[in-house]
Amino acid sequence: MFEPENIEKLATTKMPFGKYKGRFLIDLPEPYLVWFGRQGFPQGKLGELMLLLLEIKTNGLEDLVFPLKEKQ
Repeated sequence: MFEPENIEKLATTKMPFGKYKGRFLIDLPEPYLVWFGRQGFPQGKLGELMLLLLEIKTNGLEDLVFPLKEKQ
């Protein structure tokens, strides 16, 4: 799950639907991810990335991802 390509995807993939459509995944607020954690993450790669992001945010590790976003 903590593979380098997945970390990079958090900085480069945009949310495809919902309230935060068009935002980079790393910019999703933690309460939104917690809500998905209770309701169920989307199927497939997006759900896996959102789960990874929730783990990163709850452990205060966003600084691992932000530099990758700035490279764009």
